Amino acid sequence: MGKILKGKELGAGIVQRKDGKYAARFVSKTKKRTEKHFDKLSEAKKWLAEAKYEDEHNNIGASSQMTVDAWFDFWIHEIKEKTTRPNTVRNYRERYKHNIHDVIGNMIISEVKPMHCQQVLNRMEEKYKGSTMEQCRITMVSMFSYAQENQIIPVSPVIKSVKCPKKAEKKIRFLTLEEQEKFLEIAKGTSNYYQFALILQTGLRTGELIGLKWEDIDFRKRTISIKRSMEFRYENQKFVIGEPKSKSGYRTIPMTQTAYDILKVKEGERHTRKVVDFRYKDFVFINKTGMPTKNSTYDSTLYKLADKAGIPRFSMHTLRHTFATRAIEAGMKPKTLQEILGHANIGITMNLYVHITEDEKEKEIKKFEQAFKIG
Repeated sequence: MGKILKGKELGAGIVQRKDGKYAARFVSKTKKRTEKHFDKLSEAKKWLAEAKYEDEHNNIGASSQMTVDAWFDFWIHEIKEKTTRPNTVRNYRERYKHNIHDVIGNMIISEVKPMHCQQVLNRMEEKYKGSTMEQCRITMVSMFSYAQENQIIPVSPVIKSVKCPKKAEKKIRFLTLEEQEKFLEIAKGTSNYYQFALILQTGLRTGELIGLKWEDIDFRKRTISIKRSMEFRYENQKFVIGEPKSKSGYRTIPMTQTAYDILKVKEGERHTRKVVDFRYKDFVFINKTGMPTKNSTYDSTLYKLADKAGIPRFSMHTLRHTFATRAIEAGMKPKTLQEILGHANIGITMNLYVHITEDEKEKEIKKFEQAFKIG
């Protein structure tokens, strides 16, 4: 039982500090401890009563005194998981767990200031890419904006001045024609060769490749329909099917002759498999265990093949960029490329386009230099 300085009992959860303020302490059903200080005993009792009521009835009501951790748990479970694409929810969770929680998770939500949000981003500067820092900023924008809209806080602390630290822009990695030929030669005959070769013909994302089903393949029209994405979640050790990355991720891709031939080979193998997990019998790419291959396994395989080929290591996303590079080099229009890649807006495609055409300019000027070299 708490006491005032003169020894009078105040009841459980409230004590008077030496400076005269009243400390109200509360431990929720989820074992989260929150302490708030007040000038008046009546204010401390009111806050404690509201906190206990909200915890008991799962009611966030007047919860400006809840911690950022508590708000995030409510926001992600009750709002985002029910209204947002699984991949986006996963990004929110990862950024909160790895970057936001340690800095402001234990703070009272109404006490978070712009400087605290900026500190979250500043701490990421050394270890994280600019795109990952931007994901973190978007997570904070979304969670605090929702709190503001519901009058949990008067204004969001993620204001315009809260920005990601500037980083030198990384050059987009794609395989040169020589590297592509070396890689395919080394990869030929390996278990994942057809998956790698298909991305080089279609620009599919890894999750889209893994989630590809036979119902998505139309050999008569020679098209591939992208309707889902699938990835392996290590936290619960299972494959999870979700929607494509964005609405524009739903798309139909025309097959090249090479893509057609690859899928015909896989169709022939489909009927000769000895081991098939019933859950994945309709998926195009199944490994020897009868299951899809994990996302991370593809990347680790690529590293080994790149080493064998004597070229710098690269990831699955590099294969997608390589497809885009070959398409641009062949003269494909940016708008067409945007639709094939499933980019949400033309700006994403143009960023890629500009990077690649800058390299092309350098090559062309060197050709000019050699052609007109005098002496």
